[in-house]
Amino acid sequence: MPFTALVRYQGDVRHDPARFRPRDLRAFEDGRRLREEAARRRRQRHRVRSHRSGPHGPPRRAAPLVHATVILAMVIVVSAATAGPFSPGIGLVGILFALVALNRVTALRAVAASAAAAAPPLPPPPPPSDQRWTRARERFGALRGGYAAYECDPMQVLRLPALADVSVPSTARFVDAFAEAQALDTDAFPGSEHAERFVAAVDAAERAWGAARDAAERIRHSTLSPGERARVDRVVKLLTTARDSDSEPERLAAYALARAELRRLDQAGVLHVPLPAQAALDEAARGQLPS
Repeated sequence: MPFTALVRYQGDVRHDPARFRPRDLRAFEDGRRLREEAARRRRQRHRVRSHRSGPHGPPRRAAPLVHATVILAMVIVVSAATAGPFSPGIGLVGILFALVALNRVTALRAVAASAAAAAPPLPPPPPPSDQRWTRARERFGALRGGYAAYECDPMQVLRLPALADVSVPSTARFVDAFAEAQALDTDAFPGSEHAERFVAAVDAAERAWGAARDAAERIRHSTLSPGERARVDRVVKLLTTARDSDSEPERLAAYALARAELRRLDQAGVLHVPLPAQAALDEAARGQLPS
């Protein structure tokens, strides 16, 4: 039966039931009863779900509605199979009803999957205080090694003199932060409160070290006069000769001249030579290679 004829047929049943056979009327009555029972069950489940989860509870799931819809469509199809000449049209209605329900479910599942994929992952919990303290000690050891390597190398001091000059603000901030972390360093785990203070001090010292190195790279020899820069360049050449020379007398003489010139620059306030760098030059001038 065409769809328009089926609609007209159902309307006629509602307005004049006496025109149709008793089994047709029973089929429609059974369908109406099943629809009313399914609607009543949905209302009951909705009330129970609202009572358990509250007004802001989890979203409603479409599974109960899908099951009821599919069952209702099956009932319509089965009823159509025993309804006589009008069964093809009633079966078509049931099939269309089921397809609409399944399409609705597919759309709801796609929306739920998209929402789950778009949700940001939860951040991992922070490590315990003892683990943070252990890692901070490792980082502070690396920082201390880098700072010592700079102070023991006269060539690095000549290349970045601002990193050894506490009158430069960034260098002064690093020296203070390094001293604070050094004072909080312990060989054994000192407890959560002390450990957190040490971790914060190491973080500050690392940031200050990076800022001080960046500033020293920008400054280099810009604060020196042309004559002072020439004297620094002469010391660099002497140290390069001492490092590359195969002649022991030439190497020793170059180290001695470089040590004397650096001492004069330090005394004149042109640049500051850390004590470890002076000690390395003293050892080299006595015939020992600096470490």
